[in-house]
Amino acid sequence: MSEPTGAARRRGPFQVGDQVQLTDPKGRHHTITLEPGKAFHTHKGAFPHDELIGAPEGSVVRTTGNTAYLALRPLLSDYVLSMPRGAAVVYPKDAGQIVTMADIFPGARVVEAGVGSGALSCSLLRAVGDSGSLSSYERREDFAEIAKNNVERYFGSPHPAWKLTLGDLQDNLVETEVDRMVLDMLAPWECLDVAAKALVPGGVICCYVATTTQLSRTVEALREHGNFTEPQSWESMVRNWHVEGLAVRPDHRMIGHTGFLLTSRRLADGVEPPLRRRRPAKGAYGDVEAPVPPKTGRFLKLAEAGADLEQVADQDQVTDQDPAQD
Repeated sequence: MSEPTGAARRRGPFQVGDQVQLTDPKGRHHTITLEPGKAFHTHKGAFPHDELIGAPEGSVVRTTGNTAYLALRPLLSDYVLSMPRGAAVVYPKDAGQIVTMADIFPGARVVEAGVGSGALSCSLLRAVGDSGSLSSYERREDFAEIAKNNVERYFGSPHPAWKLTLGDLQDNLVETEVDRMVLDMLAPWECLDVAAKALVPGGVICCYVATTTQLSRTVEALREHGNFTEPQSWESMVRNWHVEGLAVRPDHRMIGHTGFLLTSRRLADGVEPPLRRRRPAKGAYGDVEAPVPPKTGRFLKLAEAGADLEQVADQDQVTDQDPAQD
């Protein structure tokens, strides 16, 4: 059985055409592509590429100025942060969460809208594998070209599971029976109708947005649509630690806010979403009164006793928001 696309480039001795990440004694990185007869030059000297071709990964080479460089293949997280960019890339911390929280599995049929520079496409293609499919849609031709080159450069060839389409998702989507849909765009709420038609029951829609206003509008649109479950939204931040002997402390810099993520599931046709457990603030309804809990169960007994149901619901909401009560 043949190896998955790109797997052969991830192991074994360095070969011609391999990308190599060189790390100097101060931890600075340089990425080169190995070519016979070519040399790597810095202000600290040079060394020939031929010295690395055929050498095992994890080798150390020295320049003519006697500076040592550690040679390793770049990880995907290294690659996406150093590759040519058209649009901003989806950071590895977010790409990893998208793959996990959207449950991108081998063989999955995935649709992606907003390719940018191709960083997320690389992660999605590794997750679906050769047996899956990734259909990516990008409105800008220059971004699509950069993404195409970055993806093919990472895998070493065109990926058999990838189809890149130039144009809007709403106007060009032809895929049906889609398992997962990932929207990295300015207005994902505009694509909910086509997403609902394409996704299978139980399918996941995952949106990546930059601002709180985009997050709010997308969540409310999913709630109002009627074909999706209650959305879950979050952000992640990463802080490295400095560890040197007994000097163990958090770094002064961190990867803070890059974007918000939210996921929701496609309901079966004809099914109404269950009522939300937590009642939002009255202001969320504009001039319309917020709904009063139905007079059933505990609320029926309280109503018969003359209790104020709205006040009871407000107290329940405060209790629900207490992590110790969850």
